[in-house]
Amino acid sequence: GGQSRNVQPFSDEDASIETMSHCSGFSDPASFTEDGPEVDEEATQEDLEYKLKGFIDLTLDKSAKTRQAALESLKSAFSSKILYEFIMERRMTLTDSIERCIKKGKSDEQCAAAGLACLLCVQMGSGIESEEIFKTLGPVLKKIVCDGTASIQARQACATCLGICCFIVTDDITELYSTMECLENIFTKAYQRDRDTNGVASTHNTVLHVSALLAWTLLLTICPMNEVKKKIEMHLHKLPSLLSCDDLNMRIAAGETLALLFELARETDADFFYEDMDLLTEKLRALATDGNKHRAKVDKRKQRSVFRDVLRAVEERDFPTEMVKFGPERMYIDCWVKKQTYETFKEILGSGMQYHLQSNDFLRNVFELGPPVMLDAATLKTMKISRFERHLYNSAAFKARTKARSKCRDKRADVGEFF
Repeated sequence: GGQSRNVQPFSDEDASIETMSHCSGFSDPASFTEDGPEVDEEATQEDLEYKLKGFIDLTLDKSAKTRQAALESLKSAFSSKILYEFIMERRMTLTDSIERCIKKGKSDEQCAAAGLACLLCVQMGSGIESEEIFKTLGPVLKKIVCDGTASIQARQACATCLGICCFIVTDDITELYSTMECLENIFTKAYQRDRDTNGVASTHNTVLHVSALLAWTLLLTICPMNEVKKKIEMHLHKLPSLLSCDDLNMRIAAGETLALLFELARETDADFFYEDMDLLTEKLRALATDGNKHRAKVDKRKQRSVFRDVLRAVEERDFPTEMVKFGPERMYIDCWVKKQTYETFKEILGSGMQYHLQSNDFLRNVFELGPPVMLDAATLKTMKISRFERHLYNSAAFKARTKARSKCRDKRADVGEFF
């Protein structure tokens, strides 16, 4: 390989409001800079695009370290900005670079390339261009997922990417079923673990099984109802076996998938009946109240929280509604299908999830939020409290909190209360 170049990564400064693309007119109110200096948005946008062009060129560098750094920088940019027009002109170049990195790169580079492929489809949305990208990358991703000689991390990343890209772009029902079958062939191996005397289905593969199961569950949410019924009949009696897995993430993935399957089953048939309901609820209740000393406290806390919700969904058909705030808007997550979809894209976009919920047409369509709410600078300024008011509020809150804590810590506070 050639000498490694000094790659300057995509930074938070590049992701500021001044460097937005075609949606530069709106932002979260908290990011508005009051009384700041005038900024030449066109110049800063040109500077951003110049840097991104450099990163795209570096994805073809001889040095694996340089290629990976360029891929990570592009991922940061794509997750924090809407760059539709910029990407549209270079989508084939980006697709070729991603394909090359997945085919010829090592584990870390393959993971970075798969992550970039997800973000590329999120940026492009569900159009013809995304379909072309998936036609090129889909077979490559499937090959890595099914390749037993590839690293587990690369197979895991490709399984997630395969599910997300298929969810975004596929109108072809045959391709959807083919992708789901590929993922099924991976996670169903976890069913055999207890019966496997040769140790083939080891814990080493569990992370891959978890990713394949979650990607498959995401695709199940967009299947026709007749196919959903077939999948429920096929997997609902087998999934509870995964609740006994030693891996926390597998137990949680299996539990949440069960909750989603019950939700879909009851949508298709209001009188849906599950034969082994007593045994299943007993398992779920045990996990929701698990107190095993050999498990970490953090893991037990997380497991109990998740399985309390899963038990309520299976037993009482109830879902604890969650509210997500982004800018001036609110979104309510009121079902397991919506929760699964939200968690999947949040995992991919990270801190950029709120920004994409505000401005990404595809995501807004998925969550039925309507067209983006465009706010001008004047409106944003009226929504934002002044720096002085914010300081007063924080000071008052700090004093009240300190006073309350001091009172609780003071041993004399309880004297005389029992008389």
